[in-house]
This record gives sequence, structure tokens and C-alpha cells, in this order.
Amino acid sequence: MSAGKNTKLYQALRCQTKGVSPRSPEQTIDLELIGEEPFLIRIDDKPYSVVMRTPGEEVFHAAGFCLGEGIADSADDFKTIGYDKDSDPNIIDIWLKPERSKKIPHLLERRGFVSQTSCGICGKEMMKELNQILTPAESGFEVEMNQIFDCIASLSKNQKYYQRTRGSHAAILFDDKLDAISFAEDVGRHNALDKATGKLFMEGTLSCARILVLSSRISYELVQKAARARLPMIISNSRPTALAAEMGQALNMTLAFPAEKNELIIVCGENRIKRP
Repeated sequence: MSAGKNTKLYQALRCQTKGVSPRSPEQTIDLELIGEEPFLIRIDDKPYSVVMRTPGEEVFHAAGFCLGEGIADSADDFKTIGYDKDSDPNIIDIWLKPERSKKIPHLLERRGFVSQTSCGICGKEMMKELNQILTPAESGFEVEMNQIFDCIASLSKNQKYYQRTRGSHAAILFDDKLDAISFAEDVGRHNALDKATGKLFMEGTLSCARILVLSSRISYELVQKAARARLPMIISNSRPTALAAEMGQALNMTLAFPAEKNELIIVCGENRIKRP
């Protein structure tokens, strides 16, 4: 079930550097763009958050969102999770088990539909609250450096929307054998990660995930979500922000990104990556 199309076609004008008549037929093209629609997550019959996302996989998206926010620690914390009673695919209704709701009143009482993992988080109090729901990653997992480049290549191979629209983000998760176990693509980088972790979270297999590869930069919001999912390693196509690097180091996580074709920059957690 989907709220709308994942991509839409728009007419656009292909321009060249030398005189081309405006809107000449041979220069008008159908441009495929990634879809984007609002998505409302209601918890215990109260609006909690509105995000912009690519339609599709709404239940997984909501589940991953709840994990990242600290609303749920296990899929068993959900009494029910699904589309609203009027079958509006842009709304997911979540009912928590009473015992879970009693543990997180400070999260459920938050106002303003502001996700603590959305862009723009600030303030010492919210940072303090954020750190209270995070656990440092366990040590022990190691991977060969050349295998990381294989994981990065696997991300782009799975991106069907980006190849057509150049407007999506993606997240892919690998287990300890470096098998891809979950992938998601969305107009929003946070949404892509929520969907990818949400699938495994609902299946009860999230504990198998070891490496997260992202198409976007590593921001502190994504480090937080990865930490909530107990992921020890994040690889990205772009370098992390300063705050993300500080958080990653404090949480015993490995953050790295490729600089050149055969060069990897390890920001923190170098003990997990075996170098030549």
C-alpha cells in the first residue's frame, strides 16, 4: 500500500551552451523526479511527528522512527502498528503497550511534532536527553578494508530511484558475513535509515546487523539512530560532521568514508578495520 507514486514525471527543458530555441520539441524532456509526501505518525491516538518522505513502506518507516526516537526498544513494545482506520496511507497509527507508555512519558508528552532525530536539533537539555537513550557499541567485530569498498559499491547497485531521479538517499545494512540484509531508499536520508532498520526491527533480526552504509554524509542524527540500532560501524560517501565524529567516538563506533578510489578515511574506531 502506498500513499502515492514513488516517482513522478515532469516536463523540463534541456539547455545547451549554444543557441537553442526555448521549448523547442527536441529539447523538451520528461524528467523523472523522486516523490515526496507528508507522513503523519500518531502514537496512542495523538499526533507525534510529521515528516516528508517517499511513499511506501510506511509501517517499517514508523517502526524504525520509534526505535530511533527511543519510543520502542523492541517490536514487542507495540500493541498495534498500521494504517489509520480510514485507510489513509499517509497516516500510521501506533498503539504502545501500557507498560511501555509508562516508561517513556517524557517522550510521549513532547509537543510540536519535532523529532529529536530531525535536522535542526539544538540545546543542551535536548542533547542531554538524547545521550541518555544511547549505549556504546560493543567491540569485537572486524572487517577487511577492501571489503568495505565492496559494501559501498553494493549501495549504489541497489539504488533504483537515484539512477533515474538523482534525488534520493539510501541506506543498506550488512551482517557479520557482509551479506546485505536490509536496504531502503527515500527522498529523506533519515527516512531511508528508519525504513532499513525498521524492517529488521519488526522481523526481530536487527541484532544481526553490523555495518551501515549511507549515501549521505554522517550527521549526528544518523549516528544516534545507528546507536539505537546497536550498529558498530557507519560508512558514508561523505565525511561526517564534527558533532557526529564526537558522538561516534564517545559511543565506540567506527565512522569512515572513501576519499579516493582506493583510499578510506577512518574518523574513529579504527580498531574494527583491518588495513593492508
